Amino acid sequence: MEAYEKEESNTVLPQSAFGKAIAHTLRLWPSLVRYIDDGRFRIDNNPIENTIRPIALGRKNYLFAGSLDGAQHAAIIYSLLASCKMNDIEPFKWLKETRSKIPDYPPNQLYRLLPGQK
Repeated sequence: MEAYEKEESNTVLPQSAFGKAIAHTLRLWPSLVRYIDDGRFRIDNNPIENTIRPIALGRKNYLFAGSLDGAQHAAIIYSLLASCKMNDIEPFKWLKETRSKIPDYPPNQLYRLLPGQK
């Protein structure tokens, strides 16, 4: 593909849409093929995009949170649910087990109730 793009870059107008696309790809080529040299890199970023999709979708919903406090509370809930997911904890079960403990817990120890903490 790189050879094709280098060859085509000599035959297309640089300011055309195709010419700009080729120039952009060739500029980024070392980054695009990095996964070939280092097996730790993935060929795509779908897992990351799937992880952040709920946050991106929620961003529109934050406009209708009603107030700044409402939006902050929603962000806290999203963070806690994401922590559950990262720690392979079923969120509803965690919420049921934790909500009754919160009122009696010392404020400086609340972090111990976070998903994944012992």
